[in-house]
Amino acid sequence: MGVNRKRLAQLLEEAYAHHAHPGFLDADPLRIPRAFPDRRDAELIGFLTATIAWGQRKTIITNAERLVTLFDERPHAFVMHASEDEITTVERFVHRTFNGTDLRHFILALRHLYTTYGGLEEAFLAEDPQAGKQDTTKSSAPVKWHAASGIHLFKQRFFAIPHEARTRKHVADPGKGSNAKRINMYLRWMVRPNDRGVDLGLWKRITPADLMVPLDVHTGRVARELGLLTRKQDDWQAVEELTAALRRFDPVDPVRFDIALFGMGVEG
Repeated sequence: MGVNRKRLAQLLEEAYAHHAHPGFLDADPLRIPRAFPDRRDAELIGFLTATIAWGQRKTIITNAERLVTLFDERPHAFVMHASEDEITTVERFVHRTFNGTDLRHFILALRHLYTTYGGLEEAFLAEDPQAGKQDTTKSSAPVKWHAASGIHLFKQRFFAIPHEARTRKHVADPGKGSNAKRINMYLRWMVRPNDRGVDLGLWKRITPADLMVPLDVHTGRVARELGLLTRKQDDWQAVEELTAALRRFDPVDPVRFDIALFGMGVEG
């Protein structure tokens, strides 16, 4: 279809204003991490929620709530201190192809990231593993960050401990062409400011300007109809194309329009 630039800017702003409010959370998996006041709990359960975020949103939310229950409503404490017997008891969890074997590794890998790098945000950053724990002034300063290489590095670190080969498919890698939709969505949750009661704004070292669009069927369809995206495949090249197009309308926070595109797509 395509829309002229002025009208397109107006349409994106109107759609963002319409959808970016706390009511957005009623049917969105983001409501799960949003319920936790502690940063470590929110970022950890947010990562697990984003990992299982495919399929019907109602089912995603139900299974994410089940994870919260299995983790005794204290996600960070469970991941860091659960005994072997306690980890075994949560292995009955299943969401589509994500099963108990995968959850076991995720628990141990997340524990490894917190122990080695000091947190999930730090695990996405290319620096000395101990820097975030030793230098508290540095730990809050924004860094120069590139999404594709940052996500690739995160995956390497996540699977640095022994694991089953089947589990690797649950963490995407842009270097292999994946659109990394769920990781980009998770990063949006953590990095974008809490300006409209939607995203959390917990992480400060990665800036919103460096985020990439979480490309799914809704955002892709609407973006193509509006002339923001020409590539037919929903791969990393499409993510780069769409994000570059949105940066023309807001170079500081382009991914806020993901909420607009997704909302328009869901509403038809």
